[in-house]
Amino acid sequence: MAALPLASKIMGNGGEPLVVLHGLFGMGDNWASHARLWGENGLNVHLVDQRNHGRSPHAASHTYADMVEDVRAYALEHFGERPVRWLGHSMGGKTVMALAVKYPQLVERLAVIDIGPKSYPPHHQVVVDAMHQLNFSQLKSRTEADRALEAHLPDWGMRQFLLKNLEWKDNGQLGWKFNLPVLEAQMSRIGQALAPEDRYIGSTLFVRGARSGYILDEDWSGIMDHFPLARLESIPDAGHWVHAEKPEAFQEAVLPFLLEG
Repeated sequence: MAALPLASKIMGNGGEPLVVLHGLFGMGDNWASHARLWGENGLNVHLVDQRNHGRSPHAASHTYADMVEDVRAYALEHFGERPVRWLGHSMGGKTVMALAVKYPQLVERLAVIDIGPKSYPPHHQVVVDAMHQLNFSQLKSRTEADRALEAHLPDWGMRQFLLKNLEWKDNGQLGWKFNLPVLEAQMSRIGQALAPEDRYIGSTLFVRGARSGYILDEDWSGIMDHFPLARLESIPDAGHWVHAEKPEAFQEAVLPFLLEG
């Protein structure tokens, strides 16, 4: 499979590299405020747009095998063979886990945000259905798009997250930056588990939102099977978007780990 050339935003003044991978329907810019703080603490932060998201190319396939080869090519281009720090949220967390078990020589340490190596059933259909309700031939602004989404998606935070992905297309209409048809068609693959034999024996941090439900207490033995050196931080009163809901507590959990070594 051919790796795609991924777009990124690089923040910080030199220092140890940290590559950040966003979740489904996200983009690297979602992490800019955290990246500024990491940069101030001496990390050279690469906010990468995964395939079919942000400014990166679109493709007909969207599997973790694809995404791993994309980010491996990105790492080799920017860092050569040296191991670097990786952080991924949700779908991005699955990508960095899959990278670590296949190419451990590229991973110095691994932070996985609110996702585990287990299988997750498709559960984004309500959001996808809401996006399908938008008639871009009639919408003249993001405000109008927000109003149109609100009837089907009352969660204000989720709407703002999605609306950041709207852009003006060449035809003069608003449209999504991400490749919605492919992402919807391959949704079942986005929740797939690591293979039973997959292991990464390196420094690993899992961070979960205590109200999220993506990483349950009973999941921990399975996580340790894949990542025997893993540790867990739980952020109280946070859901799946732990880094956005509780940014200070999130930084307290991850920054010491990212600066180790």
